Amino acid sequence: MGEVVVTRMSSKGQIVVPKSLRDALGLDVGELFAMFGDEDTIILKKIDVPSQKEFDEILAWGEKYAKKKKITRKDLEKAISEIRAET
Repeated sequence: MGEVVVTRMSSKGQIVVPKSLRDALGLDVGELFAMFGDEDTIILKKIDVPSQKEFDEILAWGEKYAKKKKITRKDLEKAISEIRAET
């Protein structure tokens, strides 16, 4: 289990992640985080954005999958419109 540290929020709403935690978690400048808050709890989750190569691989997989399942662009557009209409 990780260590417990105390930090303070600045007047601009900034919170410092202490160096001991940054080092332990391998965090670097510019890291992206998703944030969730509920009552008195805030959770930060590091987000890894895919590289261009990884994105291209995911896109190629999706195209291959859609072709195999015979999913057309029109099918996707219809599904997106239906979901957007629900919200």
